Amino acid sequence: MTGTGTHDQQQTGDAAATAPVPTGERADLLEVLGKHRHFLRFTARDLTDEQAGRRTTASELCIGGLIKHVTVCERSWAAFVAEGPSAMPDFTAMTEADFAQRADEFRMLPGETLAGVLAAYDEAARRTDELVASLPDLDASHPLPKAPWFEGDARWSARRTFLHIVAETAQHAGHADIIREALDGAKSMG
Repeated sequence: MTGTGTHDQQQTGDAAATAPVPTGERADLLEVLGKHRHFLRFTARDLTDEQAGRRTTASELCIGGLIKHVTVCERSWAAFVAEGPSAMPDFTAMTEADFAQRADEFRMLPGETLAGVLAAYDEAARRTDELVASLPDLDASHPLPKAPWFEGDARWSARRTFLHIVAETAQHAGHADIIREALDGAKSMG
């Protein structure tokens, strides 16, 4: 539907409909996601696997680990949009061992490569982009998963969840920029 802020159908030469072409707020969501993904990926430019896994600040964070974490977050929240809270863990039932395992999201583990981390991120981004473009209703909502940091009866719409993915990506792109500057002086901006 043209002009409604949902999406149009792109037509090929034989008039067969193909993938939806996002317009309106869907195009805006995809543009902003793409911008912040670019800044996160840009922090990893020209790094070796060893550099991508190196901590350069007092924190435990490294560039490769941040990209892994954003990948996991994006996959999880996209699954939440598609499937509801059952796609996410019950954080109130997680043990210390569960949280310790989740900490591996923030580091490059032996055998992991920056190329592999970036490929996984690209795949998660592609799936999210497809969901943004094709979801029938951005107002569709689900109750949030159980977690001590969420209100017990809170719900998020698909739109709100996609905005959360944008915020996570932007925040961690900033973290990665600081880590990269401490690593070799390279900056994303300025």
